[in-house]
Amino acid sequence: MSFNDHIETAEEIIIRHEDTLCTNESKLVHPWWYNFKYTVVGILFGIVFVKAEIISWFRIQEMFQLTSFFMYGVIGTAVIVGAISVFAVKKLGLKSIYGETITFENKELNKGQIYGALIFGIGWAITGACPGPLFAQAGSGYSVVIVTIISAIAGTYIYGKFREKLPH
Repeated sequence: MSFNDHIETAEEIIIRHEDTLCTNESKLVHPWWYNFKYTVVGILFGIVFVKAEIISWFRIQEMFQLTSFFMYGVIGTAVIVGAISVFAVKKLGLKSIYGETITFENKELNKGQIYGALIFGIGWAITGACPGPLFAQAGSGYSVVIVTIISAIAGTYIYGKFREKLPH
């Protein structure tokens, strides 16, 4: 049975809904090379992060020490652009590039999100990296970030193993 032949149970749908912002999923099947466009966008994203100093450990430390507005401005801008984008998709009934309807569902806040946010924030403050810039940092020659990448992968694996036992 291939991935696309898998029929989700109600429990699997609920779990996916808890773990994602948007549960739309395209049923389209593409060739293996189709995702290269995301690699190109990721490389451009990394270049912008490097040039804007968003991957700088010192910039991130300034943010956590409340000595600079720079990173708050970057994050705030991203939040505003995201909010406007979601509003436009909802208000205008925009569809995906394949004509599929995009839907957003309200979700309840739960204690697992609070614990996860605290762990994420502590890790971000210590390492100076969140998932977005990790590979840009590695590509810029900061080889020590490999430890952070391995830790992020290990943390994701451990979460997957113990997910059912964790508070949600």
